[in-house]
Amino acid sequence: MPERQTDYIPRDTARTLHGLFRERVRRSPEAIAYTHYDRHAQRWVDLTWQEMAERVARCQAALQRENLEPGDRVGILMRNCPSWVVFEQAALGLGLVVVPLYTNDRAENIGYILEDAGVRILLFEDAGHWEVLSEIYPRLGKVQTLLSIEPVPEVHDMRLKTFADWLPETAAAPALPEIAPDDLATIVYTSGTTGNPKGVMLSHDNILWNASAAASCDTFYTDDVFLSFLPLSHMFERTAGYYLPMLVGARVAYARAIDKLAEDLQIIRPTILITVPRIFERVHNRIREQLEHKPPLARKLFDLAVEVGWQRFEHQQGRAPWSPKLLLWPLLEKLVARKIHERLGGRLRLAVSGGAPLSLEVARVFIGLGLTISQGYGMTELSPVVCTNRLDDNRPDSVGQPLPDVEVKLGENDELLVRSPGVMLGYWNRPEATAEVIDADGWLHTGDVARIEDEHIWITGRIKDIIVLANGEKVPPADMELAIAADPLFEQVMIVGEGKPFLSALVVLDREHWAQLTRELGLSPDPGNLLHPDVEKALLARINARLSAFPGYAKIVRVHARLEPWTIEQGLITPTLKIKRKPLHQEYEAIIDQLYKGH
Repeated sequence: MPERQTDYIPRDTARTLHGLFRERVRRSPEAIAYTHYDRHAQRWVDLTWQEMAERVARCQAALQRENLEPGDRVGILMRNCPSWVVFEQAALGLGLVVVPLYTNDRAENIGYILEDAGVRILLFEDAGHWEVLSEIYPRLGKVQTLLSIEPVPEVHDMRLKTFADWLPETAAAPALPEIAPDDLATIVYTSGTTGNPKGVMLSHDNILWNASAAASCDTFYTDDVFLSFLPLSHMFERTAGYYLPMLVGARVAYARAIDKLAEDLQIIRPTILITVPRIFERVHNRIREQLEHKPPLARKLFDLAVEVGWQRFEHQQGRAPWSPKLLLWPLLEKLVARKIHERLGGRLRLAVSGGAPLSLEVARVFIGLGLTISQGYGMTELSPVVCTNRLDDNRPDSVGQPLPDVEVKLGENDELLVRSPGVMLGYWNRPEATAEVIDADGWLHTGDVARIEDEHIWITGRIKDIIVLANGEKVPPADMELAIAADPLFEQVMIVGEGKPFLSALVVLDREHWAQLTRELGLSPDPGNLLHPDVEKALLARINARLSAFPGYAKIVRVHARLEPWTIEQGLITPTLKIKRKPLHQEYEAIIDQLYKGH
């Protein structure tokens, strides 16, 4: 079998993000860069690096006709696809600043970002996006050109063109301005949990350093395949799922949609997955659900495979002695673990989880079944990766060790402070907000509560999220919410109780499990029964069973349940599916008051 090849591009060679692209084209012109599904041809299509370079050159020629100056902003409002990369690389090479927008964001957020950043050209997807843009039409005043991938019929706006018509047929690579590594590359608006989003300014070197430092934490090969499904508007996917593969010469395949992810895993058979915990949680809940309908022997075999596999993992990590039980692994791997691997395509050698905390219970199942999961942590303001678990020192309940050149320490209230080459240039037009998070010594104040042991970092909550009960007890809710959400009945959870005598929970229930629960209680699954006393009693029993290992204060006394999920469009969760506490509090203010009435 031929030896697998590596081909890392040094940061000093690339210098800028477009320099990285050009160097990759020079090194691997005929290698496949991207695979995507062509919805018109109804087939998967491969693009080489040389083909990408030709598309970028055409796009740069079109951009040059727009009379923009280096530093002018251009926006991208579209799903992950090669055209996203083409437009961004074309813009970056001309010294333009890219402003990515989340495809399903609310109209008011999109309008605010376009206006605040002064976006001059906007590339968007289709008539659906135009409908959203029409809601904020007065805020498009600074936009000189609107480009749609799909034609938008019956719109009379001279600025609107289709992307294909806007591009010239052919173009030679144009002369490019000199761009310095420290120049502004992008403004990324953080979804935030309160108020208007803030524009994080990141330089070429911020992101290039971060991708290079992250790549050094493991070995990546030129035949690796990344499956991209997290939004490129989010820095986690952009750095780890776009620039890192470019830096190491790997291929990126774009998933068609989140609801086709299971199918695309089978088709693409990726070797690397950049993901968020919710994906593992959903697969985990589905496995547990299917096991409920299998004979007791099958359930025992599954649990034994996880137990022995976890023991094997701990032994390989040097944290547990060898045990004769490990001799069972080859058989358990064949009977149980391999089937789970096949669901993920059969070739997955590394899953990097970030964006939110992954519960140890879920991680233990997948790692026990032989899947390599490395959990990490970061934030947009840090380009974004701060730390990740190394595979030879992997503690799945932690977010790992700092990347090379990252300094960390604990500040007041055990707040995690970070200093690194990835620290942002600042917030766009917000010098006061910048001064609040970056101190005079260059330390960025993350707002996350942490502990640091043996070079590993554990995130234990957000300073602003800590609930102080009426008796003065301080409750960090995040771990409790994670534990409750591990029960497949609970899709989304928020714990409340600030200034109150006890804790309550707002929960969104999974419809299938709701129907099952009502059958067990002898009730109909009618939403009206969500308020039935027997339902609240059953929900509280399941919730508090999940919290049995927590301290005494961690008991939920009241619960309010619903079936309609909290969505990004409502402004109740972030693009990485984290809950927005303040908007949820405002939305449910009357209901929360009702939970505490008479107490």
